[in-house]
Amino acid sequence: MPYKEKEIEKVYYSIGEVAKIFNVNTSLIRFWEKEFDIIRPFKNKKGDRLFTQTDIENFREIFRLVKEQGFTLQGAKEKLKQNKGDITGNTDIVKTLENIKDFLLEIKNEL
Repeated sequence: MPYKEKEIEKVYYSIGEVAKIFNVNTSLIRFWEKEFDIIRPFKNKKGDRLFTQTDIENFREIFRLVKEQGFTLQGAKEKLKQNKGDITGNTDIVKTLENIKDFLLEIKNEL
């Protein structure tokens, strides 16, 4: 069985990388940063936004609410406030399920 190196997660992601992850424009990332107080990127001396894994998980939840479930921005803000504790759990569950799906597809392709 070939050795597969585990992918290393980065500490910081540029705005371009975050936009690419969600297949959206960087302007939407900047807009959501202003609208949602749970997004707090670090800014370097040049003013470049650097997003953490937590920011990306928060974006993932906002994306799910707004783009996939059709919430308005105000509705998404209220939902985030109501379910602050559930968000982390839901994000972890979705991430785990995606990993399982990828693993099963890899097995299927090897058969």
